[in-house]
Amino acid sequence: MLTRLYFVRHGATQLTAEDRFSGATGVDLSDEGRHQVQRLAERLRGDAVKAIYSSPLGRTVETARILAQPHRLTPILRDGLREISHGRWEGLTRREVEERYAEEYSAWEEDPFTFAPKDGESGVAVLARALPVVREVVVSHPEQLVIVVSHKATLRLVLSSLLGFDARGYRDRLEQSPACLNVVDFKDPVRARLMLFNDTSHYADRPRIPDTNLSKWWDAAKSAPSE
Repeated sequence: MLTRLYFVRHGATQLTAEDRFSGATGVDLSDEGRHQVQRLAERLRGDAVKAIYSSPLGRTVETARILAQPHRLTPILRDGLREISHGRWEGLTRREVEERYAEEYSAWEEDPFTFAPKDGESGVAVLARALPVVREVVVSHPEQLVIVVSHKATLRLVLSSLLGFDARGYRDRLEQSPACLNVVDFKDPVRARLMLFNDTSHYADRPRIPDTNLSKWWDAAKSAPSE
């Protein structure tokens, strides 16, 4: 058995452009985001996609519907694929969070996998709901190609787990650009191989270089002078 999953992050939103925490926040795709997803839909038009699963949040549902149109499919919604909730940080920029909740933010920067802000989720909690959905998809679609539309943090956590990476560093070591394509082949629900990662060649001729990443560790390293 070889099941291939296309893991896709939703297209850009206005909050994406503003680098705000927007996990559980309901926000639509921006015009740029729709363009990104439409280009991906054109890229995948000829592929034999058998099903499309999606997070139930608006930006992922719209992304999934655009991708589903060429294949005449209806997206299947799964709550387990939704984005990590940042609790009371939702809608705030990193600077705002640091100023209002300095102690909480420091603990989260050190360990975003097991620590959660007030009323939010940890990475562990996200995997507890997302991985069973991935297993369901693989088991339900043997030897088929399936698209799974989700979010930045959720996808980074899932990929870390599937490939055996230390998920504590998921924010600093794995990027997921808007409307990116990841390809993972499954020999069975446990054994997976990454075939393509964070590919945006359908709308960009080079990997993006973001100004900020909501990560003090990475931004500090990026801005440090070279020797």
